[in-house]
Amino acid sequence: MTKLNKALTLIILTILAVSCAKESEATFTLKGKVKGLKKGIVYLQKDGDSTIINLDSVVINGQSEFKLHTDLEEPIILYLKLFKNDGEEHFIPFFANKGVTEINTTLKNFNYDSEIKGSKQQELLAEYIEVMSKFNDQNLDMLEARFLAQKENDSIAVDSLNRLGDNMVKRKYAYTIQYAMNHKDNEIAPYLALYEARNANPIFIDSIYNSLTPEIKNSLYGKKLNEAIANRTTTE
Repeated sequence: MTKLNKALTLIILTILAVSCAKESEATFTLKGKVKGLKKGIVYLQKDGDSTIINLDSVVINGQSEFKLHTDLEEPIILYLKLFKNDGEEHFIPFFANKGVTEINTTLKNFNYDSEIKGSKQQELLAEYIEVMSKFNDQNLDMLEARFLAQKENDSIAVDSLNRLGDNMVKRKYAYTIQYAMNHKDNEIAPYLALYEARNANPIFIDSIYNSLTPEIKNSLYGKKLNEAIANRTTTE
């Protein structure tokens, strides 16, 4: 074996050793498939203080399957991002916990065709999103009706549709708040209070936090919710 071949072999073995060590030390694995993807890069990411942090990445070159790894201390929202050099952002948010999550999707509709199997937190988030999608569909129908009413100069219909729109916003907040309180023993509760109901009446946000179990209050999103409430109280 030539010196060059020996060097290349050593490099390959080193890379494989690092990869295996990384996998064995990880407490979380994301595996899946992007149907139709031949070339690109998939990233496992999380939110940082002021930027997105890459946790792991895999180059796709012929294969459509991937495995990504990281170390998780507790449940957190992560992102599967696809880079395919088309100038657009392609990412799928999901609620991760220790163990294995599987995401299968397509290249054509990366964001919308995703099927996610994993944590209990993700199951609850998917259930919530499904209901919210129905609200959003109703809202689109209402916006279309309002546009037509404005086009016809029908002020009575416009006023009625505006009231319906305001009522729909209240219903969405009411559902979010109730859903969070129904799952006070899960990280989904403070997460929804922080990111889906932040503009709701502060009394309801306080009620969500006060209903949380001690363990959830001490979770990542429980602490963030407590901090948000404290900051709001200070500025009032």
